Amino acid sequence: MSWTDELYKIYEYNSDREFDENEPVMLPVAHSTANAQIEITIDLDGNFKGAKAVEKSDAVTVIPATEDSATRSSGICAMPFADKLIYTAGDYSNYAEGKKADNSGHFTNYMNQLRRWMAGEHTHPFVRALYMYLDKKCLISDLVSAGVIKIDEVSGKFKEKEKIAGIAQEDSFVRIIIFTNDSVVKTWKDRSLQESFISFNSSLMGEKQLCYASGEYVSPTYKHPSKIRNSGDKAKIISTNDESGFTYRGRFADKEQAVSIGYDYSQKIHKALQWLREKQGKNIDSLTVIVWASAMQDIPDSSDSFIDDSGFDDFPDEKTADIPSTMPMYMDMLNKRIFGAREKLEPNTKVMIMGLDSATTGRINISMYSELESSQYLANIEKWHTETAWLRFYGKSKKKIINSFSVYDIIRYAFGTEQGAFIDCDKKLMRDNILRLLSCITNGAKLPSDIVHALYQKASNPLAYDNSYNHRSVLETACGMIRKHIIDGKGDVSMAYDPNITDRSYLYGCLLAIADKAESESFDEQERNVRVTNARRYWNAFSQRPFMTWRIIEERLRPYLNKLGKAQVKYSKWINEITSKMDAAAFADNSRLEPMYLLGYHNFTEYMYNSNSNKEEK
Repeated sequence: MSWTDELYKIYEYNSDREFDENEPVMLPVAHSTANAQIEITIDLDGNFKGAKAVEKSDAVTVIPATEDSATRSSGICAMPFADKLIYTAGDYSNYAEGKKADNSGHFTNYMNQLRRWMAGEHTHPFVRALYMYLDKKCLISDLVSAGVIKIDEVSGKFKEKEKIAGIAQEDSFVRIIIFTNDSVVKTWKDRSLQESFISFNSSLMGEKQLCYASGEYVSPTYKHPSKIRNSGDKAKIISTNDESGFTYRGRFADKEQAVSIGYDYSQKIHKALQWLREKQGKNIDSLTVIVWASAMQDIPDSSDSFIDDSGFDDFPDEKTADIPSTMPMYMDMLNKRIFGAREKLEPNTKVMIMGLDSATTGRINISMYSELESSQYLANIEKWHTETAWLRFYGKSKKKIINSFSVYDIIRYAFGTEQGAFIDCDKKLMRDNILRLLSCITNGAKLPSDIVHALYQKASNPLAYDNSYNHRSVLETACGMIRKHIIDGKGDVSMAYDPNITDRSYLYGCLLAIADKAESESFDEQERNVRVTNARRYWNAFSQRPFMTWRIIEERLRPYLNKLGKAQVKYSKWINEITSKMDAAAFADNSRLEPMYLLGYHNFTEYMYNSNSNKEEK
């Protein structure tokens, strides 16, 4: 299981590092997280000093957790230190009603465990302080006095429907601050307390067995952590609790023979995976994708477009000189980005790509995992950004730049529909296709032809979009992916109009561009915002039956050409120039156009606009 070894290394490299407050923290072994709603302060002698409600933004709390309590779902199983009121409050039954009124079992279970920690050789002053305070059985009354808990004035019980940070106050989780002689210690951040519990918890482990992952004889675990994809995730990557479903019949006698993994090893790989997910993972519906370098250096993102990955939010006017408006400029920026990443990587660095999805409610499937040498990963990233680059409008400024495409845009435009001002697609479609594209990017696989075909169909139906910018985005994405598809077939195509191309589909695309531009130029400014050209109206039919449809478009174009006066000459000249490149048989061929026609449309549109711009400059 090479992925476990890589995660184990990540933990060992990063567990002792000092983390920035803005970074996620690598959880220690035998620790988990919980969202706290109440914070109490006591001193080292167990005296109550104060309490307050915890803001939602600061609720995540690192807590000690035993093997059993970390996986508790029902029954009584206390956390070792911080826990809910039902476990920590000896006077809970004085304020609760109904089934929860008797918490004696919860409180006893909690206090017995805390007493064992306090009395053992791995004790800590904070454990003693908390035990002394909670043993007074006055937590709820102190919280009521502090105004944190609200009670009904008539019954004296918890006030109904009263919540703290969205949680019923009787279900609140409590964390502890210790007031010492010279400082105020947030126990959930105290390293000495964490190390004390790790040692105490280790003393509770059972007999040693062979760990199949490390090859060492250590204390095993069969209760592996959850919370892999998010803090509420109950699904697990490793699980051995299906003893009644004949999981082992014909193979093993019991779960010990099936798999045996050391407790420390399991904890470390899961903590590392959780940390990586928080730090740089991306969630798409139930899918989580994580890409990391073995030594945690900065590497180019495999899912964003090149410009997005390079840190550009938009291009302000004063930086127009930095915009990659030509392929040489784009390649120069790309080469510098890849070279910069390569210079920072240590020798023999590997890059791991992992996709985690939910096979069932309680099981996580590793739907993708691959390891690449960093040099190969960077070469594949550079190849992708080079071969999918296309001239497109970008950002709020709508400036024309050369850029590649993010996997999210490719899938949205291929399988999505217009939702108001934006295009979006079903989350399941996004999830199902994103790993396919990531394989193309990171492993250099060929672009799936069904995605290219879907983009071809979407771009061939402009009337499906009320927002013309949305259709233009779909068209640009389609062109970029068609170019990539051609390159995968050992060909290539220019991003600019090439007068030497005689491909029938390409030339028909040029004719469509001429008709669209000529008719729109005859509109006044107000008409351009509301009217649809005949070229766009018949676009879809044109892609299916170009010869017959072109006759209709050309006939309806004549009145608009007449409105242009002398300007009609250039359009007529362009039409004649394009049609002359096709022989009679190719021109009269009424079969469906290949995706290449979209490149012809886009390239000739840019050619016409550039021709107008050059004349204005002269």
